[in-house]
Amino acid sequence: MVVAFEGWNDAGEAATGAVRVLKEQLDVSLIAEVDSEDFFDYQFNRPTAGFDDDGQRILVWPTAEVYGPADADEGDENLAADAGLDVSSGNTGNVYLLIGTEPSRNWRRFTTEVMQVAVDAGVTGIVFLGAMLADVPHTRPISVFSTSENAAVRTELDLERSTYEGPVGILSVIGEAAETLGIPTVTVWASVPHYVHNAPSPKATLALIDRLEELINVTIPRGDLVDEASAWETGIDALAGEDEEMAGYIQQLEQARDTVDSPEASGEAIAQEFERYLRKRGGDGPAGGTAEPWRSRD
Repeated sequence: MVVAFEGWNDAGEAATGAVRVLKEQLDVSLIAEVDSEDFFDYQFNRPTAGFDDDGQRILVWPTAEVYGPADADEGDENLAADAGLDVSSGNTGNVYLLIGTEPSRNWRRFTTEVMQVAVDAGVTGIVFLGAMLADVPHTRPISVFSTSENAAVRTELDLERSTYEGPVGILSVIGEAAETLGIPTVTVWASVPHYVHNAPSPKATLALIDRLEELINVTIPRGDLVDEASAWETGIDALAGEDEEMAGYIQQLEQARDTVDSPEASGEAIAQEFERYLRKRGGDGPAGGTAEPWRSRD
């Protein structure tokens, strides 16, 4: 099961963007949808107005949905129903998707219901996708780092355990529940340049898909994503060309990144260089940037 949520875990809409690409490119259909009344605060996550395929005006409510392979047998439609979820159709197969808005309340019950679907579907592993704002340049490959709380997975995939301490999102809550149930998990984070945080980041989405393809051994067609990522980078280049301050800042980020990536750079040298960079900028920098991606890259 591949999981992503809008909100706190989804800078530049990169994580949910990756799952949407999977939804479009793989043969999946909706098998379950949570009751939004139970899990969302509509003053915080408001419904949106739109139009359906027939031109009728509709309201779209915040929710979370589970998708499964479309070649399912009918018996599996009880999977979601047993967990208290609304069932659209039953599905079995190798890859399931969970995508939605991060819940506002009742996280434990939400997690229990989602995990019941996963267990009944026979899910044998979960990959969580996330994206964070960071002091990284848009002109370099997107930093992607993977961690796991499962010792066997860390050994098999040569991953590290996360050392993060602090507030967490729904991904961490579901991850803990999955490991308790014996379902191994991997979390994959992409670092999104914080100075373009208001727009979707197709380059970060593409980086997550590249890493995901390695982890789940499924070929994922990219569609128009490669062209969109290129256009995104070109557009930011054009903006920076009209703003000397922004261009200078991006150049500093590039220098820091190139120092970290240089073959001769030792761990100590990397740390010292990045600390010097942060001191020159007077701390963590705009928008709460973090040095974590530099120290945790694959």
